[in-house]
Amino acid sequence: MGRRKRWQIWLESRWVSPAFGGGVLLAIGLCFFGAATNTMAGWLYVISGLMFALLGLGAILPGRSLRDLKVERQQIPPVSVGDLLRVEVRITNPTTKPKMWLQCLEAIPPTLGTPNPMGIEIIPPQKTYNATSHYRATRRGLYRWPGLFVRTASPLGLFWCRRWRSLPAQAIVYPQILPLRRCPLIDSLQHDEQVQWQREHRYEAATEGITKALRPYRFGDPTRLIHWRTSARFGTLQVRELEILTSGREMIIGLDTAAPWLPEQFEDAVTAAASLYFYASRAQLGVRLWTASTGAVQGNRVVLETLAATEYAETPSHEPPRQTPLLWLTANPQPNTQLPQGSLTLLFVPEGSTAQAREAQLLIRGDRPLTEELSQAMPRI
Repeated sequence: MGRRKRWQIWLESRWVSPAFGGGVLLAIGLCFFGAATNTMAGWLYVISGLMFALLGLGAILPGRSLRDLKVERQQIPPVSVGDLLRVEVRITNPTTKPKMWLQCLEAIPPTLGTPNPMGIEIIPPQKTYNATSHYRATRRGLYRWPGLFVRTASPLGLFWCRRWRSLPAQAIVYPQILPLRRCPLIDSLQHDEQVQWQREHRYEAATEGITKALRPYRFGDPTRLIHWRTSARFGTLQVRELEILTSGREMIIGLDTAAPWLPEQFEDAVTAAASLYFYASRAQLGVRLWTASTGAVQGNRVVLETLAATEYAETPSHEPPRQTPLLWLTANPQPNTQLPQGSLTLLFVPEGSTAQAREAQLLIRGDRPLTEELSQAMPRI
């Protein structure tokens, strides 16, 4: 940001900053006043006085226009990398006069991009306006910012005025979840094909006997799960939630956040951890996620929030589990001899590396799409 822009923002925040029209009118007024002092013509004094009075009104009224506005922030729904982040605020005009020509500027972190001005043409008296802006989420993370600016040049458009509103915001950008069709890393931990076939078909074809709870129908739910008697009673479609049958095999996806990583490799590792977790969940395995700062966590939302906030080179506060097999995601080429028996290491190496995989180890080189690398065959353990 240039010095001129910083100076303009400083003036707008503390008083007002002249708009283009205000600057032109000020220059013309000074010219008329200079001519009046030279010629002592009264009509020139009158014209310059009217111009200065108009400039005075244009400098005072924008601040008064912003004074009575009430601004409330709506909760920001979490999104995944690549999606649009929706930021919404509610602006209420409690006065008996309309508020016109407003702008809202979020003080978002630079990693989310540049603020998109939310333009508002008019807010009628005693009405509320929902101002919305969208930002493309290009990187996972937990983003916080302290508030926003409300800006206007109303009603004359001669001076800009902005005022700060302290409205703390938090946006969560989840890592990308790859659409894995097959993953030998997870498939090898399942039971034999017969048990898996029985489990899947029992769940898919079940119509009664293993209902856990009822919930409102959501678009895309299979109609065979609708509980018609309860739906008729409440007047809305109710869908049965079935018990999720697991194979009895547990596993933990361990992300070595205490190790030093290259930034690109760590982002790939986070994406891999999220994709493997949800693939294992769909395979009905008892799966958890482990990081050095949080320990083992479980649950879709908790896991996604943990992966959104995690960073590499963390100070370890938890030891890796010793009893349950791990899928150990790391960039440390030294073998970890403390991993439980049956564990597998996913070693992320720089592109072009000539490293060779050891026993119970799979190399992620970064020279192919991550989906293909996670779908490659795994050595038998």
